[in-house]
Amino acid sequence: MKPAAPFPQPEIPTNPRDFLLLWAGQVASLLGTSMTRFALMLWGWEQTGEATTLALLGFFAIGTTVLLSPLAGVLADRIDRKALMIASDLGAGATTLSLLLIYLSGHLEIWHIYVAAVAAGAFETFQFPAYSAAITLLLPSRHYARAGGMVSLAETASRSFGPPAAAVLLPTAGYSGIFMIDLITLSIAICLLLAVRVPKPSTSLEGAQARGSFWWEAVFGFRYIFKRRALLALQSLLAAVNFLGGFAVILRSPMILARTGSNALTLGNVQAVAGFGGIAGGLLLALWGGPKRRVHGLLWGTLVAMAGNLVLGIGQSPWVWALGAFFFPFAITLANGSNQAIWQSKVEPDVQGKVFAVRRQIAQITTLPAMLLAGPLADHLMEPALQPTGSLAGTVGWLVGTGPGAGMGLLIAIASAIGLVIGAVAWGSSTVRRVEDSLPDHPLARQSS
Repeated sequence: MKPAAPFPQPEIPTNPRDFLLLWAGQVASLLGTSMTRFALMLWGWEQTGEATTLALLGFFAIGTTVLLSPLAGVLADRIDRKALMIASDLGAGATTLSLLLIYLSGHLEIWHIYVAAVAAGAFETFQFPAYSAAITLLLPSRHYARAGGMVSLAETASRSFGPPAAAVLLPTAGYSGIFMIDLITLSIAICLLLAVRVPKPSTSLEGAQARGSFWWEAVFGFRYIFKRRALLALQSLLAAVNFLGGFAVILRSPMILARTGSNALTLGNVQAVAGFGGIAGGLLLALWGGPKRRVHGLLWGTLVAMAGNLVLGIGQSPWVWALGAFFFPFAITLANGSNQAIWQSKVEPDVQGKVFAVRRQIAQITTLPAMLLAGPLADHLMEPALQPTGSLAGTVGWLVGTGPGAGMGLLIAIASAIGLVIGAVAWGSSTVRRVEDSLPDHPLARQSS
């Protein structure tokens, strides 16, 4: 008699309807969020005119993610993932509503938007592991990379249409109108999410070993990744890329505003082109499914993304900024989608909440130093040095120009060049290149491949 399996066999996902509903809700929600973030960024710049103000907005949001990720991962594996996603959306809506009411009262201040950034970061932190782990249970593994492309498509489409839409609507609708649109799109996302059925994952051996006290489970994701050298190497590469790419993420908007005399339309257009780059990358990945060796998609995407940021940093006209802004999200979509597919195939579904949350924490914790350094370095060191009579004007002015915004461009270029070197080193690492061979797929991925 054949012995019974110690754990029940997982149900193979076959119906993409629930994934499409979940994805459509995210498209709506992210569009409203993108418009609100652009509006708050512009409002903060109008109040202070300093890159540090914008850097702190990102710092508070990501800092919250870093602190709360282990907690979010435990909850994503302990409770119903659909309920966690709904609660996160409701919390985000409450944050936007609070901003709207404070603004209408005429008392909105810089510290209010910092608090809002903390709250929004917290709710996004709880959303991410539940959302990512749910996708694994909704689709066969052969579609993981395509799903990653569609997820990136939703994110980048919001960056494409959100900023220019906000820029166009602000003169007539005002900041209160942008906040109202955000609330409407959040409501659409919640309604679609209510119609989605998210299965409960089967218990794996790793899932059984992960059970214990809350704090034991909170550190499980660290233990899981650090026990697997290939995943740790992959995560180390992404952490380095996030640190270096963080300079471009933080400084792109203030650099363009400084170089154009605070021209919001130019900034909105460049952000739109960046969004179109992400859309193109997402569509390509969704239709193509990525390279057979997913790690090649990650590595090529990293190199091209860093090259795009380098072009952005040394550019001195809207056309060149648009070119660099296009290729960064185009390539990073391929990199992220390929990376996500690797993790979805290798990590058991019932512990993906904990592992994915910690994975995100490791990747994003390196962006915090970039956010703390980017603004002060730009405002107090590089910008003064690249004024027409500054100390660096005669040595690197030929490369990035001089005047407002040139110092920020140089910082972006330096970080991107280092990123290219790290990407090349990763190509030479057998541990990174062979990550798909050195780790087995989990049973659900093997059955649905």
